[in-house]
Amino acid sequence: MSKLHKIKHLFFFLTFISFFTSFGQSSSKFKVTLDAGHGAHDFGAVYHGHIEKNIALAIALKVGKILEANPNIEVNYTRKNDTFIELVERSSIANKADANIFVSIHCNANKNPAACGSETYVMGLNKNASNLAVAKSENAVITLEKDYKQKYEGFDPNNPSSMIGLTLMQEEYLENSISLASKIQDQFTDINRKSRGVKQAPFMVLHKAYMPRVLIETGFISNPEEGAMLDSEEGQQKMAQAIANAVISYKKEYYGSNSNDVIEKPSKKMEQEPVREVTSTVKSEPVVEKEKPSQLESGVIFKVQLAAANKKIETIPSNFKGLRNVASTTDNGQLYKYTYGETSDYETAKRNLEEAKSKGYTSAYLIAFKDGKKISVQEALK
Repeated sequence: MSKLHKIKHLFFFLTFISFFTSFGQSSSKFKVTLDAGHGAHDFGAVYHGHIEKNIALAIALKVGKILEANPNIEVNYTRKNDTFIELVERSSIANKADANIFVSIHCNANKNPAACGSETYVMGLNKNASNLAVAKSENAVITLEKDYKQKYEGFDPNNPSSMIGLTLMQEEYLENSISLASKIQDQFTDINRKSRGVKQAPFMVLHKAYMPRVLIETGFISNPEEGAMLDSEEGQQKMAQAIANAVISYKKEYYGSNSNDVIEKPSKKMEQEPVREVTSTVKSEPVVEKEKPSQLESGVIFKVQLAAANKKIETIPSNFKGLRNVASTTDNGQLYKYTYGETSDYETAKRNLEEAKSKGYTSAYLIAFKDGKKISVQEALK
């Protein structure tokens, strides 16, 4: 073989390796879809000169800029300028991007100018009146869409609970959504924001996003002081950093960490953490049965998290695609969590996870407990 041919073969080989290396790196990135609520002729809430669509966009872009600095995170947006995006299209953008999480950013408003604080919603059919009122306000945007009655047939924006009749709720992502929402609220607390808790409500923008998803009400622009904060560069940057910190924390817990996953601490901490309001998502740890000793630290147990639901399902194989040894735990009858397998051996746990995914539970993941207390898988393997 001539020297020229050898050089050509080497060139094609290096190109081949480079292509698959970059492909592998790209596909392994943690993907985040950021959704700035409202846009264009849909102003959202407007109080005291503060406009929701502008504040939501500013915060979303700042969150994106922080996350994009991490080479292991890929960010895409439903909008990056003042444009109108239909609700169904927003979730479609996240689905097409194969996003790991969907984060919709909004501002709240209330006739009571004293109302204040931040709250984060997950998709749910909770019939709490105040939760439904917020959902009604955010869902009303569909009336601005062309042919909305045909597009959202069966859904009445004035009655959010009518969403029950559209399709079954995507409950398999509920547990992860609650985890992400809780991290967001914790970060807000760290920057002295009043936490109104993690809540559930039927938001159309979350309904058809097939991944863990949350809707953040960053604060009340109807409150003069809070509205001014949200409409300021400093306030938006603090809110954006808190949201970005929560996203990175979520990534570290469920997808592993790397050297670029730095969570920036706020300059000021609260002297005393306030009591957080949590509606229908109070967490409790499952009862852990005795397990035989293993090579891992005593008391560490792995399980496969299959799904979380608002209703109780009998844990028989026919209800779980043939899987046996499915267990359930509940948070006071408000949220049921279903797990498969229980082992102290990590390799066995990974095989259980692969089996669950092969049965169709593609969003299943491993969880770990030590002496009955939930810990991260990374901590369990230390």
